[in-house]
Amino acid sequence: MDRSLKIAFKTLGCRLNQYETDALVSAFRHKGYEVVPFNQPADVYVVNTCTVTNQSDHKSRNMISQAIRRTGNSVVIATGCMVNHYKESLEQQPGITYAVQNDRKSSITDLVEAHFKGEITSPDLFPEDKFHFPVTDKSLHTRSLIKIQDGCDNYCSYCIIPKVRGRAVSRPAGEILENILRVTDAGFKEVVLTGVNIGRYQYENENFEDLVEKIIGLPGDFRLRISSIEPEGFGEKLFDLFAHPKLTPHLHLCLQSGSDHILKKMHRKYDVKTFMGMMENIRKRYPDFNFTTDIIVGFPGETEEDFLQSAGIAREARFSHIHTFKFSKRDGTLAARMENQISDAVKTERSRIIREISLENKLKYYQSMLGKKQKVLIEKEGKNFSLGYGQHYLPVTIRERVGNNSLANVLLTDILEGKKEPVLAGRII
Repeated sequence: MDRSLKIAFKTLGCRLNQYETDALVSAFRHKGYEVVPFNQPADVYVVNTCTVTNQSDHKSRNMISQAIRRTGNSVVIATGCMVNHYKESLEQQPGITYAVQNDRKSSITDLVEAHFKGEITSPDLFPEDKFHFPVTDKSLHTRSLIKIQDGCDNYCSYCIIPKVRGRAVSRPAGEILENILRVTDAGFKEVVLTGVNIGRYQYENENFEDLVEKIIGLPGDFRLRISSIEPEGFGEKLFDLFAHPKLTPHLHLCLQSGSDHILKKMHRKYDVKTFMGMMENIRKRYPDFNFTTDIIVGFPGETEEDFLQSAGIAREARFSHIHTFKFSKRDGTLAARMENQISDAVKTERSRIIREISLENKLKYYQSMLGKKQKVLIEKEGKNFSLGYGQHYLPVTIRERVGNNSLANVLLTDILEGKKEPVLAGRII
């Protein structure tokens, strides 16, 4: 078999998808494939899709169409959550060679190998396994994402994820710890825990806090970051663990709404007071702690008063960044059938307001960090500058070249206007 075959990837959606793509990238590189940009000719195109919103569906279908238009005899593989949601229609779409569901995504390498050997094959012939991904030794990213959990049992009324990712299941702790040791030995300086609902991690007698404690106790020069997490399943023990130098002082803590009325309709398992109390508890211990969040605007029945409560909490909580989503009806969810759906014009205006608050918060937080130190993980180099992220998940520009994938001690000195949003600037100390 010709080992000069080229493969290209496109990943949409969450960090869990990014982790799974990174693992596949490593697997194909070990098989001798050349990984090329998605806009270049390739023998294989893999589109790792997202279906969390209608916009996600549109982007995923667009990327699949782009791959199909580029092909001669290329293999086009659609995988990810949109495949779980629309498997039959994607299998029938001309130009798609294979539609691979999440449970069999880890078998894509073997599927492609079988295809080029001339074997008659199908994704359904491979076993279901959510965690049987190879260790990522060289990925498309500087950080190494570590999958610890998949699926969700919460069934929020707006969310399609339990349908496309299935029930919650956790990865054995021993496998996670071994995975982290291997990626740090391979040179990664930061590992990021990812999953669908990682705060609900539970394997045998170990919960999420127990797992984090074991990870930061591992040897090696690396830092640990927690990705998007629901405000449940953890408490005082995790708060204490943030005192450890390996655990980065940042949480993307998902709020979704600042109205208790809407939170109840969403089937969220907390109220605003509980959420804010959690943030206050952490900030009392770590005043510079960085919180980011998600907010959905235009949920069915969201009144102007409900929205104003969300806007007020967005300011009060001082999130340095808010991922703002306009409510998107997903077939098969309770919210799609609710009365009092909000017009797109109203959702667009509410989204604009939350984004403005997010930018105001960001500038205030950045200003509060001037004159302070960050340990920056360098991710990109230019002719006379370097870019990276500090431990608080702050984007930092350094006006000199520093080795890629290295950690630099930086004093924050300025706020610069970025292409989309402001970035911090600093100097090596």
